Amino acid sequence: MAKTNWQHFKGPARGIAAAVTAGVMGLGLLATGPAYAAEPYNIDVVLALSGGGSFLGLAEQKALQQQEPILGTIGGRPVHFTFYDDQSSPQTAVQLATQIKSKNPAVMLGSTLVADCGAMAPLMAKGPVMYCVSPGLYPKEGGYVFSTSNSTHDLATAMVRYFGMTGRTKIALITSTDASGTDAAKQVKAAIAANKNVQLVGEATFNPKDVSAAAQIQRLKSAGPQALIAWSTGAAIGTVFKAVVDAGLDIPVATTNGNQTFAQMHQYAGILPKTLYIPTSQWPKSNEPVPQAVADAKKAFYDSFAKAGVKPDFASTAAWDPALLVVSALKKLGPTATAEQVRDYLSKLKGFAGINGTYDFTKVPQRGLDESNVVVTQWDKTADNWTVVSKPRGIPLGK
Repeated sequence: MAKTNWQHFKGPARGIAAAVTAGVMGLGLLATGPAYAAEPYNIDVVLALSGGGSFLGLAEQKALQQQEPILGTIGGRPVHFTFYDDQSSPQTAVQLATQIKSKNPAVMLGSTLVADCGAMAPLMAKGPVMYCVSPGLYPKEGGYVFSTSNSTHDLATAMVRYFGMTGRTKIALITSTDASGTDAAKQVKAAIAANKNVQLVGEATFNPKDVSAAAQIQRLKSAGPQALIAWSTGAAIGTVFKAVVDAGLDIPVATTNGNQTFAQMHQYAGILPKTLYIPTSQWPKSNEPVPQAVADAKKAFYDSFAKAGVKPDFASTAAWDPALLVVSALKKLGPTATAEQVRDYLSKLKGFAGINGTYDFTKVPQRGLDESNVVVTQWDKTADNWTVVSKPRGIPLGK
């Protein structure tokens, strides 16, 4: 008798398949036949698989598909991800989240963009646990919503520290006027204000739909900055990069790890700043020591991508640790765990090793990571990869 593959069944078909299997078991025909596969434990995932955020969402989907077979089982049931495309639209994300919530799951993952996560978050007041795979979300402490990776505050603090300790004390800032850019402006200015070694010499904003940022960059150039922080993602950051190159502004530029993708680096290869820094969590390969458990987590991550013949980037990492965390909770609590039980488990979790560092949700609620998990990387065009140039917290190597 053929082995049942539950992943091929959806909705009523799955119910029919289950009934058929139950009937066969009742007849005792399985006693001498091959073992049937357990029904998968499904985890719903909302991602931006089309639209403006798809350069991130598609990579997140691929990473989860690679991760699925190595996550093991929950109560003997293999983990399976079901993907939904929110089309990079908050309205669509809300519709999908409502649909998923009606099934009363314990957990869900997504979405890719902070605006989409922000739109879905109010629906989760009583569950399910929603693990947003955008680091730009700041969930309410004690709630059912969690956020991946390091916050913009952590990234900005480490990046500003790195600039100050490498002699780039005059910093200019340009951010987009969308939600993530507005938050970045707030966080970067706070980081500069808290660091006595640096000063903000110029600030500008631009609409992410603008086709040029030339006027803003020219104005910032006249302020004599020694470094520029440019915070936006997707096509918008390409607009800034082009303006920087056209203006002949030959200074180091730093940007968000939302741009730490090979697709972005290759697409904008002709207009990338000569020195481009990106602060990020501890997932990149480095000679700097990390706890053994973190090293083991990173090895499993890189081995998975090597087997697939793919080089991972930030988009590959955004959903990886969230999947590890929610699956670890479900393995501990069992497949009948409630959203409340999963939330409480995660809220008390500390010492958990992921590819981004060691998580402590008692210290950093809803996120588990702080600036001690941030390193600064530099894009190396020759190596076609990012090189880690700092210790944790953005302290330059050798200092």
